[in-house]
Amino acid sequence: VQLQASGGGLVQPGGSLRLSCSASGLTSSRNGMAWFRQAPGKEREFVAAVRKGTTSTYYSNSVKGRFTISRDNANNGVYLQMNVLRPEDTAVYYCAGTGAGNPIISSYYQPATYPYWGQGTLVTVSS
Repeated sequence: VQLQASGGGLVQPGGSLRLSCSASGLTSSRNGMAWFRQAPGKEREFVAAVRKGTTSTYYSNSVKGRFTISRDNANNGVYLQMNVLRPEDTAVYYCAGTGAGNPIISSYYQPATYPYWGQGTLVTVSS
């Protein structure tokens, strides 16, 4: 399984970016998919997820209302649309995929739930 994240870059506060994650070796429409991020000197934190086999989505409080995760079935991947970006959103963003089994909802917020990870894409929000 390989996950490839892209779309990061430099954006001004208040701006938007859309991250993409393409998957090979798993079917993104059937797996749970998520985005995490890690800022310098901080632990990896949950951003958003879409539940396995459904369109149910989950968000961290810090991004709720600003970010949207969606499946890209045509390209076997997942998007993260990020709006009203803030300097504190600066981080390396990672996409992740679940494996076999059906995680309970609370598990979607935990990095350990995801055996598959992309390489990360850097998002910098700065004026």
